[in-house]
Amino acid sequence: MKQLVLALSVALAACATAAAPTAEHNHHEISTVGIAPTWDEARANAILERTQRLHLAPDMSALTPGEREAVRELLLAGERMHQLYMEQRHPQARAAAAYLAEHPELTAARDLFQMNSGPIATTLDNTREAFLSVSPEEPARNVYPAGATRETMDAFIAANPSRRETLMDDRGVVMAATDENRAHALMVLDHHPVLDALHPGLRQRLQTEQTYLAVPYSVAYARDILYIADRLNAAADDVESGDAAFARYLRLRARDLLADDYEGGDAAWVTGDFTGNLNAQIGSYETYDDALYGVKTFFALSLLVRDRARSEELQSALADIQRVEDALPYDSDREVRSNIPVGVYNIVADFGQARGTNTATILPNEAYLARQYGRTILMRGNILLNDEIFDETHRAFEAVVIDSQGDDLTSEGGFYRTLWHEIGHYLGVDQTADGRELDAALEDTADLLEEMKADLVSLTSARILNQRGLLSDAQLRGIYASGIRRVLQKNRPRREQPYQTMQLIQWNWFMEHGALRYENGRLRIDYRRYPEAVTSLLREVLAIQRAGDRARANAFVDQWTTWRPELHEVIATRMRESERTRFSLVRYEALDAAQ
Repeated sequence: MKQLVLALSVALAACATAAAPTAEHNHHEISTVGIAPTWDEARANAILERTQRLHLAPDMSALTPGEREAVRELLLAGERMHQLYMEQRHPQARAAAAYLAEHPELTAARDLFQMNSGPIATTLDNTREAFLSVSPEEPARNVYPAGATRETMDAFIAANPSRRETLMDDRGVVMAATDENRAHALMVLDHHPVLDALHPGLRQRLQTEQTYLAVPYSVAYARDILYIADRLNAAADDVESGDAAFARYLRLRARDLLADDYEGGDAAWVTGDFTGNLNAQIGSYETYDDALYGVKTFFALSLLVRDRARSEELQSALADIQRVEDALPYDSDREVRSNIPVGVYNIVADFGQARGTNTATILPNEAYLARQYGRTILMRGNILLNDEIFDETHRAFEAVVIDSQGDDLTSEGGFYRTLWHEIGHYLGVDQTADGRELDAALEDTADLLEEMKADLVSLTSARILNQRGLLSDAQLRGIYASGIRRVLQKNRPRREQPYQTMQLIQWNWFMEHGALRYENGRLRIDYRRYPEAVTSLLREVLAIQRAGDRARANAFVDQWTTWRPELHEVIATRMRESERTRFSLVRYEALDAAQ
């Protein structure tokens, strides 16, 4: 395992950064010249003092020798994928990482870098600022050309509509069509014939396209992707004899990464009967980091060990999925699968976009894959049931609701609300009335509407399960309280934050429809009015998704994201004053053991 640290340092030394995306730009030599801290110790400590430090050390005693070897390979793949994620988010992230590796005495900056997966930190005021001397964060991140704006790219696509599909591909970097970028991309195809074969037509496009090049991730990041694919194939060899289905998934996912087409691996992942102790989320799925169009996916890898007892108990809770779908407030005769694979897992290590305190996952996201193969749900038990995390959540809730409702929030309520949130992604509208995918139709509003739909479906399902006698009134109240706690904000959200934005919309809707009332600086939950408020908002969200009208979606967001000093700021202030921690810095026993 000590090879892990060596592999990291070698990889950082060998990889590169650039001012804008360039094909396989991580081949160039890294320079740390000009990078230095820009925050003083007091400013860094103001955030670190509000940071909860979590150490995740799941029980791995049940792992077989082959699984232990597979863990080693998957951790190596994860570290490289984490570097890719940092590079996607900021063009100088790898240079900043190399600088911090040269300066171990900068402990505060190193902690901030780990918390934020790069040199840009979220402040206590919910702004994004560089704590090292790097370029400011742009909406284009590092998956569009530096300085790209919606206006310039929209104008180009309007004039060249045939280019839209490749430029907006969810697993492709958009870069300027310079001679250097064109030559690099073609060189990658020359050096790696497998990539040329898996991307028919790409060579011709690269030779002829002007202004912008659309370069698949496997070509833009070829060196890293090939390394990750090798690690996945090695891990598959390690588990082949004990868990053939997991091995097939790993091999198919290695191929997927080279083709930038995940259907093979997703089908094996969702439908495979994994008999071993491991599972893994691997690849680029979520678009939350794309602040320009909301379509580019960012890399993540989560390595998980199964909690068998909790998984078996949870699987039995899914019998009522069709009943929930039928109760949703929209016109549909859709039939949904009830045999969704769901399991409770403990995190071994998270990398890339998954790093932090992510509670659960449901994938794949593509509607056609979900319709054809279904989806898989991974509940992260050592996050969802973590006492330290719940205590902080509960403190904030108690600070802002009336005294008699302070104990309504329970960790069990949060667990089941999260489970049905993930199931909620599988229910309801999955494409527009005219057959378009929601991401393509709604672009930068798609994520927040989808997350809000899932929240509201979760609360709807709780009501249905309670009516059928499967949840007690006390359990229902705990789930409802968890739904209220989720929507309350400590700062006014930035529009680019899909989760926080949709939570503010719910907060305002619940106030308007009487599910919440403001009384003497606190909130009272009206549990009788809560179900109808949920249903009415869900009806609106489903209608917007069905229409696929981005202008209508943006108008809805604008209408319901008001922030009033005499209400929101009062509640936010009470929550901030109650908090001991706001941010999380997660360390993993599996990675610590490698050092």
